[in-house]
Amino acid sequence: MSDFQDLDLRRSSTETGPSELEPPPRRASSVWVAVVLLIAAACAAAYYAFVWRQPSAPAPTAAAPAAAASPASPPLGGTATPMTLPPLDASDTLVRTLVQALTESPAVMAWLPTNGLIRNFTVVVSNIAEGPTPAKHLKVLKPAAPFRIVARDGGMFVDPRSYDRYTTIADAVASVDAGGAAKLYATLKPRIEDAHRDLGAPGSFDQTLERAIVVLLGTPAVDGSERLKQKGIGYGYADERLESLTAAQKQLLRMGPRHVRVIKAKLRDIAIALGIPSSHLPAL
Repeated sequence: MSDFQDLDLRRSSTETGPSELEPPPRRASSVWVAVVLLIAAACAAAYYAFVWRQPSAPAPTAAAPAAAASPASPPLGGTATPMTLPPLDASDTLVRTLVQALTESPAVMAWLPTNGLIRNFTVVVSNIAEGPTPAKHLKVLKPAAPFRIVARDGGMFVDPRSYDRYTTIADAVASVDAGGAAKLYATLKPRIEDAHRDLGAPGSFDQTLERAIVVLLGTPAVDGSERLKQKGIGYGYADERLESLTAAQKQLLRMGPRHVRVIKAKLRDIAIALGIPSSHLPAL
Protein backbone atom coordinates (compact mmCIF):
# COMPACT_ATOMS: atom_id res chain seq x y z
CA MET A 1 0.00 0.00 0.00
CA SER A 2 1.09 3.57 -0.58
CA ASP A 3 1.43 6.27 2.04
CA PHE A 4 -2.21 7.16 1.29
CA GLN A 5 -3.29 4.08 3.20
CA ASP A 6 -4.13 6.05 6.31
CA LEU A 7 -6.76 8.06 4.43
CA ASP A 8 -8.41 5.16 2.64
CA LEU A 9 -11.88 4.27 3.89
CA ARG A 10 -11.26 0.70 4.94
CA ARG A 11 -13.78 -2.19 4.98
CA SER A 12 -14.30 -4.54 7.85
CA SER A 13 -13.50 -8.14 7.01
CA THR A 14 -16.70 -9.21 8.83
CA GLU A 15 -19.35 -6.92 7.33
CA THR A 16 -22.84 -8.31 7.67
CA GLY A 17 -25.00 -5.23 7.21
CA PRO A 18 -23.77 -1.80 6.38
CA SER A 19 -20.15 -1.88 5.30
CA GLU A 20 -17.71 -0.79 7.95
CA LEU A 21 -14.68 1.34 7.59
CA GLU A 22 -11.90 0.67 10.11
CA PRO A 23 -8.61 2.53 10.20
CA PRO A 24 -5.54 0.33 10.42
CA PRO A 25 -4.70 -0.45 14.08
CA ARG A 26 -1.62 1.76 14.10
CA ARG A 27 -3.54 4.82 12.93
CA ALA A 28 -5.51 7.39 14.89
CA SER A 29 -8.68 9.00 13.71
CA SER A 30 -8.25 12.71 14.14
CA VAL A 31 -5.91 15.53 13.27
CA TRP A 32 -6.95 17.44 16.34
CA VAL A 33 -4.28 17.01 18.96
CA ALA A 34 -3.12 20.42 17.82
CA VAL A 35 -6.46 21.84 18.84
CA VAL A 36 -6.43 19.72 22.00
CA LEU A 37 -3.30 21.59 23.07
CA LEU A 38 -5.07 24.85 22.35
CA ILE A 39 -7.97 23.62 24.49
CA ALA A 40 -5.48 23.05 27.26
CA ALA A 41 -4.11 26.51 26.59
CA ALA A 42 -7.52 28.10 26.94
CA CYS A 43 -8.24 26.29 30.19
CA ALA A 44 -4.82 27.01 31.68
CA ALA A 45 -4.36 30.63 30.64
CA ALA A 46 -5.83 32.08 33.83
CA TYR A 47 -3.88 29.59 35.91
CA TYR A 48 -0.62 30.72 34.35
CA ALA A 49 -1.51 34.36 34.84
CA PHE A 50 -2.61 34.19 38.47
CA VAL A 51 -1.02 31.11 40.01
CA TRP A 52 2.15 30.16 38.15
CA ARG A 53 3.45 33.69 37.71
CA GLN A 54 6.79 33.90 39.49
CA PRO A 55 6.33 36.05 42.65
CA SER A 56 9.59 37.89 42.11
CA ALA A 57 9.17 38.36 38.39
CA PRO A 58 9.33 42.04 37.41
CA ALA A 59 6.55 43.54 35.38
CA PRO A 60 7.21 43.15 31.67
CA THR A 61 8.82 46.19 30.14
CA ALA A 62 8.05 47.74 26.81
CA ALA A 63 11.62 47.11 25.60
CA ALA A 64 11.57 43.30 25.70
CA PRO A 65 8.59 42.70 23.38
CA ALA A 66 9.82 45.43 21.03
CA ALA A 67 13.19 43.72 20.65
CA ALA A 68 11.63 40.40 19.75
CA ALA A 69 8.90 41.68 17.47
CA SER A 70 9.16 42.23 13.75
CA PRO A 71 7.16 45.24 12.57
CA ALA A 72 6.22 43.41 9.36
CA SER A 73 5.27 40.15 11.04
CA PRO A 74 4.38 40.42 14.74
CA PRO A 75 4.79 37.15 16.66
CA LEU A 76 1.62 35.15 16.98
CA GLY A 77 -0.11 35.09 20.34
CA GLY A 78 0.88 38.53 21.55
CA THR A 79 2.59 39.11 24.89
CA ALA A 80 3.49 36.01 26.89
CA THR A 81 2.69 35.62 30.57
CA PRO A 82 5.96 36.20 32.52
CA MET A 83 7.07 32.88 33.97
CA THR A 84 10.03 30.53 34.06
CA LEU A 85 9.44 27.52 31.82
CA PRO A 86 11.12 24.17 32.48
CA PRO A 87 13.36 22.70 29.76
CA LEU A 88 11.52 21.13 26.84
CA ASP A 89 12.10 17.53 27.92
CA ALA A 90 10.93 18.32 31.44
CA SER A 91 7.77 20.20 30.46
CA ASP A 92 5.25 17.33 30.50
CA THR A 93 4.64 17.42 34.24
CA LEU A 94 3.78 21.10 34.19
CA VAL A 95 1.42 20.72 31.23
CA ARG A 96 -0.34 17.73 32.79
CA THR A 97 -0.70 19.39 36.20
CA LEU A 98 -2.22 22.54 34.77
CA VAL A 99 -4.63 20.75 32.48
CA GLN A 100 -5.77 18.12 35.00
CA ALA A 101 -6.53 20.88 37.48
CA LEU A 102 -8.62 22.88 35.05
CA THR A 103 -10.47 20.59 32.65
CA GLU A 104 -12.10 17.18 32.57
CA SER A 105 -12.63 17.08 28.80
CA PRO A 106 -12.37 13.42 27.74
CA ALA A 107 -10.46 14.42 24.60
CA VAL A 108 -7.87 16.32 26.62
CA MET A 109 -7.63 13.62 29.28
CA ALA A 110 -6.99 11.00 26.61
CA TRP A 111 -4.11 13.02 25.21
CA LEU A 112 -2.37 13.87 28.50
CA PRO A 113 -0.54 10.53 28.99
CA THR A 114 1.35 11.18 25.75
CA ASN A 115 5.05 11.60 26.37
CA GLY A 116 6.60 14.75 24.96
CA LEU A 117 3.40 16.78 24.78
CA ILE A 118 4.96 19.88 23.27
CA ARG A 119 7.02 17.83 20.82
CA ASN A 120 3.87 15.94 19.88
CA PHE A 121 1.99 19.18 19.24
CA THR A 122 4.84 20.54 17.14
CA VAL A 123 5.10 17.42 14.96
CA VAL A 124 1.32 17.28 14.44
CA VAL A 125 1.08 20.91 13.37
CA SER A 126 4.09 20.49 11.07
CA ASN A 127 2.47 17.45 9.46
CA ILE A 128 -0.75 19.34 8.84
CA ALA A 129 1.15 22.30 7.36
CA GLU A 130 2.99 20.05 4.92
CA GLY A 131 -0.04 17.93 3.99
CA PRO A 132 0.40 14.44 5.52
CA THR A 133 -2.06 13.22 8.12
CA PRO A 134 -0.57 13.28 11.63
CA ALA A 135 -2.73 10.29 12.56
CA LYS A 136 0.16 8.09 13.67
CA HIS A 137 0.99 10.68 16.35
CA LEU A 138 -2.59 10.67 17.68
CA LYS A 139 -3.24 7.05 18.52
CA VAL A 140 -4.82 7.94 21.85
CA LEU A 141 -7.69 9.71 20.06
CA LYS A 142 -8.72 6.73 17.96
CA PRO A 143 -12.46 6.06 18.47
CA ALA A 144 -13.43 2.63 19.74
CA ALA A 145 -16.35 2.25 17.32
CA PRO A 146 -15.70 1.28 13.70
CA PHE A 147 -16.19 3.64 10.80
CA ARG A 148 -19.13 2.40 8.71
CA ILE A 149 -20.44 2.85 5.23
CA VAL A 150 -23.88 2.24 3.71
CA ALA A 151 -24.94 1.22 0.22
CA ARG A 152 -27.85 3.09 -1.38
CA ASP A 153 -28.96 4.36 -4.77
CA GLY A 154 -26.42 2.14 -6.44
CA GLY A 155 -23.51 3.76 -4.62
CA MET A 156 -21.52 3.67 -1.38
CA PHE A 157 -21.62 6.44 1.23
CA VAL A 158 -20.37 7.12 4.75
CA ASP A 159 -22.89 5.99 7.36
CA PRO A 160 -23.93 9.15 9.30
CA ARG A 161 -23.67 7.16 12.55
CA SER A 162 -19.92 7.13 12.08
CA TYR A 163 -19.74 10.86 12.72
CA ASP A 164 -20.99 10.40 16.29
CA ARG A 165 -17.55 9.01 17.16
CA TYR A 166 -16.13 12.52 16.91
CA THR A 167 -18.68 14.43 18.98
CA THR A 168 -16.46 14.53 22.08
CA ILE A 169 -13.60 16.07 20.14
CA ALA A 170 -15.80 18.60 18.34
CA ASP A 171 -17.49 19.65 21.60
CA ALA A 172 -14.10 20.09 23.25
CA VAL A 173 -12.93 22.30 20.40
CA ALA A 174 -16.13 24.36 20.56
CA SER A 175 -15.45 25.13 24.23
CA VAL A 176 -12.06 26.73 23.55
CA ASP A 177 -11.58 30.32 24.65
CA ALA A 178 -9.69 31.69 21.65
CA GLY A 179 -8.03 34.53 23.54
CA GLY A 180 -6.84 32.23 26.30
CA ALA A 181 -5.48 29.78 23.76
CA ALA A 182 -3.49 32.52 22.03
CA LYS A 183 -2.13 33.75 25.37
CA LEU A 184 -0.81 30.38 26.43
CA TYR A 185 0.60 29.69 22.97
CA ALA A 186 2.70 32.84 23.40
CA THR A 187 3.76 31.68 26.87
CA LEU A 188 4.79 28.18 25.72
CA LYS A 189 6.32 29.39 22.46
CA PRO A 190 9.97 29.26 23.61
CA ARG A 191 9.66 25.51 24.20
CA ILE A 192 7.58 25.03 21.05
CA GLU A 193 10.33 26.76 19.07
CA ASP A 194 12.88 24.46 20.74
CA ALA A 195 10.91 21.44 19.51
CA HIS A 196 10.54 22.99 16.05
CA ARG A 197 14.30 23.50 15.76
CA ASP A 198 14.88 19.89 16.81
CA LEU A 199 12.79 18.83 13.80
CA GLY A 200 15.23 20.68 11.57
CA ALA A 201 12.38 22.81 10.24
CA PRO A 202 13.24 26.18 8.69
CA GLY A 203 11.79 29.47 9.84
CA SER A 204 9.71 30.09 12.94
CA PHE A 205 6.95 27.87 14.24
CA ASP A 206 4.56 30.81 13.86
CA GLN A 207 4.85 30.37 10.09
CA THR A 208 4.24 26.63 10.36
CA LEU A 209 1.21 27.13 12.60
CA GLU A 210 -0.31 29.67 10.22
CA ARG A 211 0.17 27.31 7.27
CA ALA A 212 -1.47 24.46 9.19
CA ILE A 213 -4.48 26.59 10.10
CA VAL A 214 -4.87 27.77 6.50
CA VAL A 215 -4.71 24.16 5.27
CA LEU A 216 -7.49 23.04 7.59
CA LEU A 217 -9.67 26.09 6.97
CA GLY A 218 -9.31 25.35 3.26
CA THR A 219 -11.09 22.02 3.69
CA PRO A 220 -14.24 22.35 1.57
CA ALA A 221 -17.73 22.27 3.04
CA VAL A 222 -19.62 19.05 2.32
CA ASP A 223 -23.08 17.79 3.29
CA GLY A 224 -22.34 14.15 4.05
CA SER A 225 -23.71 12.77 0.80
CA GLU A 226 -20.31 12.24 -0.82
CA ARG A 227 -20.16 9.07 -2.88
CA LEU A 228 -17.30 6.67 -2.23
CA LYS A 229 -15.42 4.43 -4.63
CA GLN A 230 -13.50 1.26 -4.03
CA LYS A 231 -9.79 1.92 -3.70
CA GLY A 232 -7.49 -1.01 -3.08
CA ILE A 233 -8.86 -2.90 -0.08
CA GLY A 234 -10.80 0.13 1.10
CA TYR A 235 -12.56 3.21 -0.23
CA GLY A 236 -11.77 6.69 -1.44
CA TYR A 237 -13.89 9.64 -2.50
CA ALA A 238 -15.48 9.32 -5.95
CA ASP A 239 -15.26 13.11 -6.35
CA GLU A 240 -11.69 13.75 -7.50
CA ARG A 241 -11.84 17.24 -6.01
CA LEU A 242 -12.17 15.66 -2.57
CA GLU A 243 -9.81 12.78 -3.28
CA SER A 244 -7.10 15.28 -4.29
CA LEU A 245 -7.22 17.12 -0.94
CA THR A 246 -4.30 16.76 1.44
CA ALA A 247 -4.30 13.78 3.77
CA ALA A 248 -4.93 16.06 6.76
CA GLN A 249 -7.93 17.70 5.05
CA LYS A 250 -9.49 14.34 4.18
CA GLN A 251 -8.98 13.17 7.75
CA LEU A 252 -10.92 16.23 8.90
CA LEU A 253 -13.73 15.54 6.40
CA ARG A 254 -14.21 12.10 7.91
CA MET A 255 -15.38 13.74 11.14
CA GLY A 256 -18.65 14.73 9.47
CA PRO A 257 -20.22 17.98 8.20
CA ARG A 258 -21.46 19.30 11.53
CA HIS A 259 -18.17 18.67 13.29
CA VAL A 260 -16.17 20.16 10.43
CA ARG A 261 -18.23 23.36 10.64
CA VAL A 262 -17.77 23.61 14.40
CA ILE A 263 -14.04 23.00 14.26
CA LYS A 264 -13.39 25.36 11.36
CA ALA A 265 -15.36 28.16 13.00
CA LYS A 266 -13.43 27.83 16.26
CA LEU A 267 -10.12 27.45 14.45
CA ARG A 268 -10.78 30.71 12.64
CA ASP A 269 -11.51 32.42 15.98
CA ILE A 270 -8.24 31.09 17.35
CA ALA A 271 -6.36 32.25 14.25
CA ILE A 272 -7.70 35.79 14.67
CA ALA A 273 -6.86 35.74 18.39
CA LEU A 274 -3.34 34.60 17.56
CA GLY A 275 -2.94 37.63 15.32
CA ILE A 276 -3.21 36.02 11.88
CA PRO A 277 -4.77 38.61 9.54
CA SER A 278 -8.20 37.60 8.34
CA SER A 279 -7.03 38.33 4.79
CA HIS A 280 -4.68 35.33 5.11
CA LEU A 281 -7.51 32.94 6.01
CA PRO A 282 -9.85 31.08 3.64
CA ALA A 283 -13.51 31.98 3.94
CA LEU A 284 -15.66 29.51 5.88
